[in-house]
Amino acid sequence: MRQLDGFLKGVNLGGWISQYAKYDKEHFDTFITEADIHNIASIGFDHVRVPVDYIVLEDEDGTEKEDGFIYLDNCRKWCEKHGLNMLIDLHECYGYSFDPLKKDMDREKFFYDAEMQARFLKLWRKIADRFKDYPDQVAFEPLNEVVLIDVADAWNKVAADFIKTVREICPNHILIIGGVCYANVTTVPLLDLPMDDKIVYNFHCYEPMIFTHQAAYWVDGMPSDFHIGYPKTLEEYRKAGEMLPPDLAGAVYREGISEIGEGFFEDIFRPAIEKAEKDNACLYCGEYGVIDQADPEDRLRWMRDIHNVFHRHGIGYALWNYKEKDFGLVDKSFETIRDRFMEIV
Repeated sequence: MRQLDGFLKGVNLGGWISQYAKYDKEHFDTFITEADIHNIASIGFDHVRVPVDYIVLEDEDGTEKEDGFIYLDNCRKWCEKHGLNMLIDLHECYGYSFDPLKKDMDREKFFYDAEMQARFLKLWRKIADRFKDYPDQVAFEPLNEVVLIDVADAWNKVAADFIKTVREICPNHILIIGGVCYANVTTVPLLDLPMDDKIVYNFHCYEPMIFTHQAAYWVDGMPSDFHIGYPKTLEEYRKAGEMLPPDLAGAVYREGISEIGEGFFEDIFRPAIEKAEKDNACLYCGEYGVIDQADPEDRLRWMRDIHNVFHRHGIGYALWNYKEKDFGLVDKSFETIRDRFMEIV
């Protein structure tokens, strides 16, 4: 399988211009600065994934916000100065959000609404035009985590329209596109896209969910005091995971997979790897990680297993997350394992 050179090992800048506590200029100006980009480069990463919400880039009526685009412009300049590439990920668009805390969000409407999609493509034309001169540095990801499996076919159509729209402006940029069910790796084979050699298949991996998101306040059904180690048996994770909604249960319930460890990741990645090989596409994991509520040594064991499989198959990846959001690499909770983690990146 081909490797995604320049986007092989990265980290997310979540919580900066997406998933922030409140819309606040001081936060945007200080949460991520050039010093952070310098630190990321010095650690040994080759890129950053930059989640951004549409409301940072445009008003509710669609009017462009120049001051919002400046954050992306500055990040690109910092990355260029310090030798990093940059993936721009539209984390939320007008009419759609994956965010489980947004309980009243209709997660289906966008995929069948022509006006919402036209606005989505208009914003992407603006982003593409802004960064058209940096095909070797800047990559694009159309939308973060399509939740519902029922919209898989509709998402293929939206993604195809995105590819056509961006390719008219940026014929040589890398486009990174994931499947449904929160970009679950098992849904990569459902992608049906107009392919070229710069289209990359994307997935996220937080398996087993009951381990990586233990005690997470935003997960429905998750007790705030629940903890479980790694590795445990499939049966232990399956039993514990019964408290979660079915759409979050994850790949541990699939039949015929190996016990937890590298073999488990090999098994759940295999259909995506085969799809990528068949279509001559690179494969990329845009998010993976373990919540800071887990025991640090368990976090490290999980990361060692998944990294070994990433490396074995040439899968690029971006850790969730650089700072805060309950997963932060530079946070105190990561301190005891950070050096050992960096040895396996």
